[in-house]
Amino acid sequence: MVANPGAEISGADGGPVRHIPVLLPEVLAALEPAPGKIILDGTFGAGGYTTAILDAGADVVALDRDPTAIAAGQSLVAARGGHLTLIHSRFSELDLHAPADGLDGVVLDIGVSSMQIDEAERGFSFQRTGPLDMRMSAEGVSAADVVNRAKVGDLIRIFGFLGEEKQAGRIARAIEKKRASEPFRTTRDLAGLIEIVTPRKAKDKIHPATRVFQALRIFVNDELGELAQALFAAERALKPGGRLVVVTFHSLEDRIVKKFFTERSGKASGSRHLPMVQGTPATFEPVGKGMVAASDAEADANPRARSAKLRAGIRTNVKAPKADMSIFDLPDLASLDRIGG
Repeated sequence: MVANPGAEISGADGGPVRHIPVLLPEVLAALEPAPGKIILDGTFGAGGYTTAILDAGADVVALDRDPTAIAAGQSLVAARGGHLTLIHSRFSELDLHAPADGLDGVVLDIGVSSMQIDEAERGFSFQRTGPLDMRMSAEGVSAADVVNRAKVGDLIRIFGFLGEEKQAGRIARAIEKKRASEPFRTTRDLAGLIEIVTPRKAKDKIHPATRVFQALRIFVNDELGELAQALFAAERALKPGGRLVVVTFHSLEDRIVKKFFTERSGKASGSRHLPMVQGTPATFEPVGKGMVAASDAEADANPRARSAKLRAGIRTNVKAPKADMSIFDLPDLASLDRIGG
């Protein structure tokens, strides 16, 4: 789903990235796959985590919203003799694909696939000329729709919050001016304009279009909303003792996961100057001491791992409360329906 600005973007600089599962040993240690267990991989991608989990003896239900990934994974399904079920679905709906008695584990790798980055026709990379698309599911509103139709104020909020772009206003107004005479159709159309409006300085480590492309991808695919809903879905689908493991690549994603586990840990809140506030019953207990980052060796070997953060929790026997999106304090951005309409 998302990637950090700068050199820490998960392939967002457009360079070819061979798919390498990030934090794989740490994911397996937190997930504890074993024979007899059923693990759901909500982000199948190229099948890195799924293959390792199958090798550990567990059965896997794997999801992906990208039909290309589902098609590519059929050979692995055939090779694993009934131990892998591959489903075209968003991970926000993962509880719909869980067995009645619950899952033993859920793993989510919240990063855009290197396969998607490498396919120019998907429009994720500004270094590969292709249609300005960015849709993981190949359905709905595209990045071109957003750039050509969204109000300037909406573009500023999208670029500013989701891309953390300091020049969001300047870029949005330049887009408005250019699209009045000619719509944006390709990745090069947009990247070229941004290069003119905010030229790259010698000290800059990243391309000036990086953050805008990141923001558009997050917005078009509702990546933050999907992640939040997936956490609630995992809470509903996991059996007591089941494990939720999430790997993120962006501060916005990690903030959502951290808030979720903090909210669901049942810890009392308050300050030393005020009476303690009773925490709610815990639905998750933490795994380990908290966030796990990639080692220096892994980050050197796999640039995609540089910004990766892993958080995990063990499901208790407390009933899952009602999903409440307000705990994440997500921004109020334009709706895709309004732009697409």
